[in-house]
Amino acid sequence: MTADNSAMRWLLLVVKVPAQPSKHRVAIWRELRKIGALSLGQGVWTVPDVPVFARGVARAVELTEGAGGEAINLQTAGRDTADAARLQTLFTAARSADWAEFLADCGKFEAEIAKEIRIGKFTLAELEEEEQSLERLRRWHRDLTARDVFGAPEAAEAGERLRACAAVCDDYAERVFAALHENGQAPTS
Repeated sequence: MTADNSAMRWLLLVVKVPAQPSKHRVAIWRELRKIGALSLGQGVWTVPDVPVFARGVARAVELTEGAGGEAINLQTAGRDTADAARLQTLFTAARSADWAEFLADCGKFEAEIAKEIRIGKFTLAELEEEEQSLERLRRWHRDLTARDVFGAPEAAEAGERLRACAAVCDDYAERVFAALHENGQAPTS
């Protein structure tokens, strides 16, 4: 995002919530994980100080305060270039893990459609289910792209795999409509 890593500003969120009920801690943890926050230790999270994270951080603060806890939100930077680079490396490694999970789900999507083709399951209901799965992958890709502010190396491959998934789904759709047409069940407009 920036050539001078030491100039990158970070939001540091320190969260302290009562131990019970645990549902509050879990809700806060989920919100912070959802936005891609990096855990630096118990109750200490950080994200780059860019607009894409603002809503999620505000939501985590709101959840913390709603649970009777305390949240301190600080703006900070690495003390020196080495610290700044270390934060960026940790954050990018977390995005790399997210991309790896995304790529694995692309593989599952492609395998699912290959199975449906293999067994000859060419129904509109199955096509709709696969299209919903593809839309979920698209939303996930958009979210990961927004959070990947430093450009993890897996991002380019993920974009290619998403395009491949869309092509596989398009091919499956053609097969479904061809099968329905052959059977005299073609959908009407």
